[in-house]
Parts: sequence; C-alpha cells; structure tokens
Amino acid sequence: MTDQPADQWINETLYPDWGQRFRVTRELARVTSPFQEIVVFESESHGGVLVLDGAIQITERDEFVYQEMLAHVPLLSHPLAKNVLIIGAGDGGVLRRVLQHRTVEKAVMVEIDGAVIALSKRFLPSIAGDAWDDSRAEVIVGDGIDYVARAGAESFDVIIVDSTDPIGVGEALFTDAFYADCARILSPDGLIVNQCGVPFMQADELRETSLRRAKFFPHVSAYVAAVPTYVGGFMTLGVAAKGGVPGTVPVETVRARAGRAGILGTTRYWTPEIHVGSFNLPPYIAEALPVGGDVI
Repeated sequence: MTDQPADQWINETLYPDWGQRFRVTRELARVTSPFQEIVVFESESHGGVLVLDGAIQITERDEFVYQEMLAHVPLLSHPLAKNVLIIGAGDGGVLRRVLQHRTVEKAVMVEIDGAVIALSKRFLPSIAGDAWDDSRAEVIVGDGIDYVARAGAESFDVIIVDSTDPIGVGEALFTDAFYADCARILSPDGLIVNQCGVPFMQADELRETSLRRAKFFPHVSAYVAAVPTYVGGFMTLGVAAKGGVPGTVPVETVRARAGRAGILGTTRYWTPEIHVGSFNLPPYIAEALPVGGDVI
C-alpha cells in the first residue's frame, strides 16, 4: 500500500499512441497479484479509480453508466431473469445493479482475482454498496471459465461478462469453448452480454467476438453506452441470445418489466428509452457485426 503526495500523474497505457492521464491526489494501493498489476488512487475529478495493467477499469464518477447498461439491459431484455451469472466485475458494481432487481432470486459472481475484490471493498466501497451482504449473492474467487464448464445445463437466465480486454487474464473469456459452454448453461430465453471494447479503436474486438458467438447463438448484436473514461467514444456491449432478438423489446414492455423489477426511478443513465435506443448503432459500429447480425 502507498500514500503518494499530490501532483503525481497516472498515464493510461491501453493504446501505444493515444491515451489519457489523471492527476493523482492520493495513491491508495499498488499491488501485483498473481494475475495483474492493480492500482487504486484518488482523483479530484473522478473520485476513486481502479486501474488494471495500466488500463482504467472504473471510476466512482462515471461507473454508473457502464454498470447500469451492462446489468439492466440484459436483465430487462429477458422476459423474467431470476438466476444471473456474473464473471469478473470484482469491484462489485454489476452485482449491485443486478441485485437491485427484486425479481432476481440468485446472483453468482465469479472473479478470478481476489485482490480486486479485497481492494474494491476497502477503497471503493461506494461502487458495490451493500451488495456483498445480500443473501441472494454468492461470490466465488475462482476461474469463471471452469465454473461455466461445470455448471448445469440451463441453470442461468443471463450471463454478464465484465472482463478486461482479450489479452492476459481476460483472453480465455473470448474463445469458442467458453461461448459453447455459455450457450449450454443458459435457459431457452437466455442472453449473454460482455464488453467488446471501444469500436473506434477496437473494432476487431467486436467483430471477432460476434463471429465466435454466432457459432452458438441464433441472435448476435450489440448496443452502446457513452462512458466518459473509456477513451474513444462509445463502448460497445456485445449481446447474444438463445430466444428473442436483442433490441426488439418495445419500450413499454421494457418499462413494465423495469417496474416489476423495482428499478424505475433509481438509475442515472439507463431508462427504457435509452435501453431501446442503445441498439440503434452508427454504421461504423454496425459494420463490425457479422453479416446477418441483428442490427436494429
């Protein structure tokens, strides 16, 4: 753990020739786990910030955008999601949003790096809130790929993968074998969602992930969220479904489901209208989807 004076800067190293930097008011932790380097620091403009292997993961200032869209869109695209699997998301923000749905009966979260959970609980407690103590939550420090391979058929309604980009720790979460297992353990109306990068800089990530998922799911699409600290414009969230076509649920149906779940009026980015509109992709993003993808 460190306590660093002001006027220090952290430069994001996600891209070799473009990035952003934050003034560090206080460095809270710098840890090398068995999986990655983890840095947590305070920023005057963004509050607490979590960095993994040089890439900004989440900030207290804008985490609500990413977390709400990653959780509420798939849960409300499903007719009635009761059992949810979260892979990654060690900061607890996705778990918190999933458990805001009173219709969810169980949320299993599998995070490979226990240090991320421990540091988030200590230094970024506002992100997860009281989700860690919810009786519906089962938090496992372990390998999400192994968990999916062993899980029973049709045991989950929604799978949310909140991973790093497909390098290092996150690489195995973007393989054919992983998506085949995900399709097997999802219920007939099941969906899987995972971040597919910023297409302005990472179009290949959306393209390659969508092609892989199309081998195992009849419907493959994506939607977008504008997260300020993910440099390069829209973040894409790739979705694949066994049942209905993602993005075709009417806004009034989304609103009714959100009312039943108890989340109307609790969000800062997601709304029923944003939910539906987020599937209307600019052409430069839609062209990264496979031919025949469900582009609304």
